[in-house]
Amino acid sequence: MADWLKAINPTSTATTRPEALAAARASSLGILVGLAFGVVGLIRTLGLGPEAVEAAMMASSQGDPAVAGMAGIVASALVYISAAVLVIQAIFGLVQWFKPNRFIPILFTVLVAYGLVSAVSSLAMASQMDLPAGVSAPLWFTTLGFIALLVELALHIAGIRGASKLAQLDKAEFPSS
Repeated sequence: MADWLKAINPTSTATTRPEALAAARASSLGILVGLAFGVVGLIRTLGLGPEAVEAAMMASSQGDPAVAGMAGIVASALVYISAAVLVIQAIFGLVQWFKPNRFIPILFTVLVAYGLVSAVSSLAMASQMDLPAGVSAPLWFTTLGFIALLVELALHIAGIRGASKLAQLDKAEFPSS
């Protein structure tokens, strides 16, 4: 357990191959956290129903007939796109677990940072949006989202450090001639 606590700490340094491997796999755990939150979000969206999402789109369209016509299509496509993104995220998590590399933690660090900036800016503009009460996210969901993003960020940073150390160890063991 102490090894995993050291591995997921983004400020610790890995000195051996097992420590570096555990740190690189921390990014996979970060993906798992994001996947779990995404599943909760998808279940919440399915619980609201496409009708509520369509109503929110209609309210924000301000009577534009083009947007009103597309609202139903977009609302139903949202569920399928969300599910596809979750499947792709799970694949990235499995790849990072079984074959750790630097690309996946860097990619997800950028995505999580973008998610944090988007979440903060949407909270700053929340008072300017006029959404139906049933569609806007409750406080517990928003708070859980921020916590998940911060945990993911720490795990992906640890994953970058671990994968970089693995690459250094591989380079030292197998120098190119």
